[in-house]
Amino acid sequence: MKTNFTSKKTLITIVASVVTACMFAQSGSSNLSAGLNFQNPQLIAGTDLQVGAQYRFASVTDTTDAVVTIDSLINGAKVNKIDDNSNGTGYKTAFQPAVQTGSGAGISYAVFKVSFYKKNTAILSALQVVNATALDIDGNNQLKEYARINIGNGGSMSYMSATTDISVGAINSGHFVGQNQAGVEKTGIDTAAYSNMYTATNSAISSFSVAYGATTTNPTNSVRQYSLYLKSFNYPPAATLPVQLLSFTAVLSEDTKANLAWTTASEVNFSHFVIERSSDGVNFNDAAIVLANGNTNDNSSYSFVDNLYYTRNMLVFYRLRMLDIDGKAKYSDVRVIRIATQTVNTITITAFPNPAINNLRVTIPSAWQNKKVQYELFGSNGILIMKLDRANSTQTETFDVRSISPGVYILRATCNSEVSTQRIVKQ
Repeated sequence: MKTNFTSKKTLITIVASVVTACMFAQSGSSNLSAGLNFQNPQLIAGTDLQVGAQYRFASVTDTTDAVVTIDSLINGAKVNKIDDNSNGTGYKTAFQPAVQTGSGAGISYAVFKVSFYKKNTAILSALQVVNATALDIDGNNQLKEYARINIGNGGSMSYMSATTDISVGAINSGHFVGQNQAGVEKTGIDTAAYSNMYTATNSAISSFSVAYGATTTNPTNSVRQYSLYLKSFNYPPAATLPVQLLSFTAVLSEDTKANLAWTTASEVNFSHFVIERSSDGVNFNDAAIVLANGNTNDNSSYSFVDNLYYTRNMLVFYRLRMLDIDGKAKYSDVRVIRIATQTVNTITITAFPNPAINNLRVTIPSAWQNKKVQYELFGSNGILIMKLDRANSTQTETFDVRSISPGVYILRATCNSEVSTQRIVKQ
């Protein structure tokens, strides 16, 4: 989504949609009579627009308040506005933060936690149904917007259109990552751009999180407006393909080969599978094409072996894009391969303090000093959290980890073809 803040392009759209027991079905109109009303936030804790800041949105329903917390800022992202309700920026009753990308290329984003409380109290309140709709996930040749919603275990995801400019994958149950693929910019927050939206749904929800940002090919510092729509939206009929995927597995063998296998229950006018591969779980590239049987009522089994001998990545992500003869596509869940090589075991880095609170210091082998070293931090789910390059690395590098959420991470350092990893705990 494109908006102008000061002299910079604005490049981010967040829209959260929480409703009571309403379901959606696509048409040209929306039912705006039900749902949540996010307006006039009041800072109640922390420093404005910084990690830890909390904002109360009073009376999102007649009996409920919402508190939005800036949970973390990843890879230099900044929150420029917590909720922009100016004219022409989508729905005034939506949660609409403006997020600035980090100064380097790659992915950067802000994570927001949304919690619900009984009106004028500190007592958590579970809503009957939450439908969180991320609107207008668009982009261009240099920047593609990113919208991740964790709606909780058992949650489901729906596209808003049978044709789409985005791809959405599941990290785990109820945790979805949406990424723009088409690179086509929309004007403002285009609330009619169904192909750029998706909805995450769950029941009995007292809190959920949403992360908004972008993946850039060049350093940018662009500001984008996001919109998380909290009122009822019209869902399209469920898009179906003439194929039913029963299973999909990825297993490492011989330390350098990924054995992919999957089975379908039936196929009617089905065309082929595209195997997609990624090093960060967000940006996928085509790795191979496997032709389908096309028409059968019986189970069909497929396999493919991907040679990872030359990869420098510790984690490799796979998914299937399934296409029928009319060009309609559907994605499988993501599978992850973890690679351990002899180089990883013989080259050692040391990170301290571990657990880390504010700063993390990383000591590298003497042979790596004064050379280009790349540092990558992965979450326990395999998602890339931070990526930094040092052109002339010193013996010990210091990294600010205050903006990273508490948890367990994997630090990977790479120098030429040598790789070393270490488990990190952030308090």
